[in-house]
Amino acid sequence: MIARAPLALSCGEPAGIGPEIALAAWRALRADLPFVWLGDPRHLPAGTPFQVIESADQAAGVVADAMPVLAHGFGGARTPGQPDPANAQGVIDVIARGVDLVQGGQCRALTTAPIHKKALADGAQFVYPGHTEYLAALASVDRVVMMLACDMLRVVPTTIHIPLAEVPRSLTAALLTDTLLITHAALRRDFGVMRPRIAVAGLNPHAGEGGKMGREEIDLIIPVLDALRAQGMDLTGPMSADTMFHAAARAGYDVAVCMYHDQALIPIKTLDFSGGVNVTLGLPFVRTSPDHGTAFDIAGKGLADATSLIAALRMADQMAQARHGTDG
Repeated sequence: MIARAPLALSCGEPAGIGPEIALAAWRALRADLPFVWLGDPRHLPAGTPFQVIESADQAAGVVADAMPVLAHGFGGARTPGQPDPANAQGVIDVIARGVDLVQGGQCRALTTAPIHKKALADGAQFVYPGHTEYLAALASVDRVVMMLACDMLRVVPTTIHIPLAEVPRSLTAALLTDTLLITHAALRRDFGVMRPRIAVAGLNPHAGEGGKMGREEIDLIIPVLDALRAQGMDLTGPMSADTMFHAAARAGYDVAVCMYHDQALIPIKTLDFSGGVNVTLGLPFVRTSPDHGTAFDIAGKGLADATSLIAALRMADQMAQARHGTDG
């Protein structure tokens, strides 16, 4: 891999805040953490100092004075707050291009700006529930894991973008086992935590309270944890989710594995709403994303906060170094 290759930043949904926070991130990071922006330069905010480059290795020569752009033509213009179906295929293609750059070694990690799933489905018949599932398909990986991370907490939801009513039947021993194994391996490989301590939430209130509030803990979760403990993994649980996230509890583990989306995301967004980072574990490359959406309501109004994107770029850099060394 090229020494200190830049990060790749996909544009995301043009009608959202992605172009604005990309510019803010470049201004904040510049030569300290070079990235190349993948998208249509027409969609950048007016007055953005950018330079179109032909290959990622040219980024280092321009990043101090201009945001390096690998141009990708889209079908439509940008109207903040109003997604254009003509841009949907471009959004999808840019993500794939970012994956190609990282897998080919021209970039060392991929950070993705937020997409809008409905806009992609309406404009290009996008069939994936989100970024995570599409990246898994591009990488030909059967199962990946979504982690949300900030300085105070890392969380992993075992089930992700499904209705709450479907969680109990979707939560299987195979899914929980794979989630724990992928999380454990990623903490070692990408975060430098060589002996990961994993806290596991129960599904039901009070972790089922001995079967009085549900038997998923007894019938499913505990057997999985016992089997993995026998393999040497440091697992605590199943724990009552309402007692897992205060400061003293967080000091006892490196990541909390939860059973469903909101069980994991509410604590981290309460602790650090602006600085959380979405990380996809189990891919053959590093991928991060800001932990927020397209924010159509504030797009183009000068109100967008780039804190989460900057944190995502920094975390991608750190993970790439952990995975590949300082030249990552």
